[in-house]
Amino acid sequence: MKTILIVDDEPAARYGLRRALESKYRIAEADSAEAAQEALPRENPDLVLLDIVLPGQDGLSFLQWMRQEGHEIPVLMVSALDTAKKAVEALQLGAADYLVKGFDLDELRQRVANLLKLSTLEKENDSLRRRLITEGQFGQMIGSNLQMRRAFEMADRVAQTDSTVLVLGESGTGKDLLAQEIHARSPRANKPYVAVNCAALPETLIESELFGYERGAFTGAMQQKKGRFEQAHGGTIFLDEIGDMNPVTQAKVLRVLENRTIERLGGTQSFPVDVRVISATHRNLAEEIRAGKFREDLFYRLRVVTVELPPLRAHKEDIPALAEAFLQMHRAKLGRSNAGNPARLTREAITALERYDWPGNVRELKNALERALVLSRGDELGVVDLPEEVASGQGLTRNTSSESTTEGVDLSEKDFREAKRKFEVAYLLKQLSDHHWNVSRTAATIGLHRQSLQEKLRELNIRRPGRESLEDVE
Repeated sequence: MKTILIVDDEPAARYGLRRALESKYRIAEADSAEAAQEALPRENPDLVLLDIVLPGQDGLSFLQWMRQEGHEIPVLMVSALDTAKKAVEALQLGAADYLVKGFDLDELRQRVANLLKLSTLEKENDSLRRRLITEGQFGQMIGSNLQMRRAFEMADRVAQTDSTVLVLGESGTGKDLLAQEIHARSPRANKPYVAVNCAALPETLIESELFGYERGAFTGAMQQKKGRFEQAHGGTIFLDEIGDMNPVTQAKVLRVLENRTIERLGGTQSFPVDVRVISATHRNLAEEIRAGKFREDLFYRLRVVTVELPPLRAHKEDIPALAEAFLQMHRAKLGRSNAGNPARLTREAITALERYDWPGNVRELKNALERALVLSRGDELGVVDLPEEVASGQGLTRNTSSESTTEGVDLSEKDFREAKRKFEVAYLLKQLSDHHWNVSRTAATIGLHRQSLQEKLRELNIRRPGRESLEDVE
């Protein structure tokens, strides 16, 4: 039998509520907020009927105390005050419903029944989510490996809070999916979720995208525009690949985290923003800090809670389950899910998937299976249907050669400093060549400022073939 705690200082009011509900529920009573605090652990109620006007601590203050102490019991506020302001305040503090005294008893019983039913469903959903995590599933993500389950458990715990989260992992490990699921499980789930790929935005645009701008702030700013932080107000902003953000923007993001205010470009007025920040990067931020590319103070602001996703090669035992989930998704997308014998992987194909190291991680696996399904002719997906590098076990980007040279760099060099210099020269020559010797684009790609790259080119005496000086390089 469910227990209801009635908190009201008027004996007649408590008596009336008891008589209306005692046929279906066990009733406990308290005549003040202080008495209710003592009753909570003793009675363990499933619902609290709480009057707003109480001697000493009032009902709203008691409700706020409950939520601060982590009591998630649904609360039905009961009050003689028929004002919208009080009702809104109560709901903002975490009340589940609000009822004005003078109500019909049948309405009271219905409200109580609805709230208890909803509470039961939420508990069942929470239990199901936790069971799925134990079995290796977190939203759209799958992973029964110990590292994956630990990451899921950490993400599930932090989702219920408002803490800032930093997600680490190689490209393609699912950092964006983890961020989306944290938002979906948070109290902000019904508010905006705004994702920003910091690596994809040009350095000249990232500030205006994040913080917005006023009309006339720069050429082409014909009207005011809200930035991503303003768009995410009340919800969550996901700053993907934050390790690629330039130092000037890093300073402004730090100020947002410290002051919870933003200022549009070209403006003089600060605006408060209520956002939960989740960031992610594939970079080693500790190394980036040592190299002077990332602010240490911002790093500590971002990593209140850190969740790390392992690369797919570290949990290959999850590949069969991931492969089946992706095939089911692709079959539905390609209209092949209703076939009598849906295409499935052969044992040899699964072995090939497990043998391959997946430098592109889960994203690469997903794309490889879509390709296999598109190109397959029968109901079985064999090794022949897989990409060549997967079938052969030789990655396109991961060099497994044991020879003494790689990418034209001599690894037999005995002196470390000379080996480092030779590598830097070879690396920068290739990057510059790939970008047609455009220093600005090359710097943006490799994560350096243009000036820093120019200084490095001078240091290594690198010049474009046929040019007299570095200044000739654009």
